Amino acid sequence: MINSQNPPSIRNSTYLIHRQWMSRAIELARIAGEAGEVPVGAAIVNHKGQLIAEAQNRRERDCDPTAHAEILALRAAGIALQNWHLNSCTLYVTLEPCPMCAGAIAIARISLLVYGVDDTKTGTIRTVGNIPDSPASHHRLSVLGGIMESECREQLQSWFSDRRQPAKN
Repeated sequence: MINSQNPPSIRNSTYLIHRQWMSRAIELARIAGEAGEVPVGAAIVNHKGQLIAEAQNRRERDCDPTAHAEILALRAAGIALQNWHLNSCTLYVTLEPCPMCAGAIAIARISLLVYGVDDTKTGTIRTVGNIPDSPASHHRLSVLGGIMESECREQLQSWFSDRRQPAKN
């Protein structure tokens, strides 16, 4: 997590790394949006900074209410590591996770969650609720929100705006 006690060079390099992986999550979200899904993308990076899993929303395409980007990325990371304990991993996701995803993230013991934009309707990391810090959570999740926030917000707002426009003849 970015810490004001770290020297500026470490803070800057950490921020750039977070931007790099959030950019990948944004690209995955773009692909999801083009496929008719709510544009949310997720990437999981191990402690060595290597991408081990990535996913995008697939609820519509898979006809699966649990096919959120975070859930699919967690499943893929568990398979890649042959272990459901993801305590040495960082999850990057464009939108603050919902209750289902927040619970799964805590259960998977993700080390750090980095997300782009708050979800004022269903975000349960810091906005509407706070699953990671609740007594029901056995894992204390480190969280960094607001990385590339404006880009993530714009992507979601544009996608929803396009769908709300009357059909053009």
